[in-house]
Amino acid sequence: MVGMKSIVTAALLICTASSAVAECPAAPDHSLRLGELITSAQIATDERAAQAVSNRMWELWVDAPDDRAQAFLDEGMARRESYDFAGAISVFEDLIKYCPNYAEGYNQKAFAHFLRQEYDIALIELDKAIERSPNHIAAISGKALTLIGLKRDDEAQIALRKALSLNPWLKERQFLKGEMPVPKTDL
Repeated sequence: MVGMKSIVTAALLICTASSAVAECPAAPDHSLRLGELITSAQIATDERAAQAVSNRMWELWVDAPDDRAQAFLDEGMARRESYDFAGAISVFEDLIKYCPNYAEGYNQKAFAHFLRQEYDIALIELDKAIERSPNHIAAISGKALTLIGLKRDDEAQIALRKALSLNPWLKERQFLKGEMPVPKTDL
C-alpha cells in the first residue's frame, strides 16, 4: 500500500511540474486591427480623436496570450503603478520567461527600467518589443524618450519620426526637432 501511495504522489508531482512549464500560446494576432487603428490615428481630425484611437491600440497590446500571461502582465503593471519597480521588473521577467514572443512583456519591463532611469537596460528591452511588434507605437516612442535620456539625440529623432509617422498626434511630438509633420485634418 505504501508503494502505491508513493507512485500516486510521484505521478501528481510530475503532472504538476509539467503544467508549471506549459508553453505560452501565441499572442493574439491583432495586426489587421492595429493597422486599421494606425490609419485612424493618421487621419484623426484632432488630438482628442487620436487619443481615443490610441486607447484602443493599448487594448490590443495588453491582450496577453492566455490567462496566466495576463495575470503576470496585470500584476507587473499594478506593481509599477504603485512604484514597486523592482517587483514589477521581476514579474515582467517571469512573463517574458513564460511568453518570450509577447512584445508587451518587454515593453512594460522597459517602462519600469525607464522610470528608474536605467535607460541603457530600457533600450535593450524596447528593441526586443519592437522586434516582435514593429508597429508598437508606444514602444517606438518609448525608445525615442529613452534615447533622449541617453543623450543620443540623432537616434532619438529617427525613432520619434517613425512613431509620429504612425500616429502624428503623440504627445511626444513636443520633442521633435526641426519641421514637425502636420497631422492630416482633411478627409
